[in-house]
Amino acid sequence: MADFDASKGAVDPELQDFLMAEKQKAQLSAQIHEFNDICWEKCVDKPGSKLDSRTETCLNNCVNRFIDTSLFITTRFAQTLQKSQSGM
Repeated sequence: MADFDASKGAVDPELQDFLMAEKQKAQLSAQIHEFNDICWEKCVDKPGSKLDSRTETCLNNCVNRFIDTSLFITTRFAQTLQKSQSGM
């Protein structure tokens, strides 16, 4: 498998697909870390040995919104991928 053909200046399509998937994974991971920070800052006033009910409810709601958002993003990526593959 030739990854790069210097005479044509082209990158292997399989490598491009792999790189795109890895980029999307990295973006999702960055979003997870960002939402973790957001939920922590929003919900946890003072860390203790256990969560009070308000903090637990806040974290649950925040995580649920994160899951909703992640599912939306994943669906959107899948739709975009299908459109790009059907256009070939």
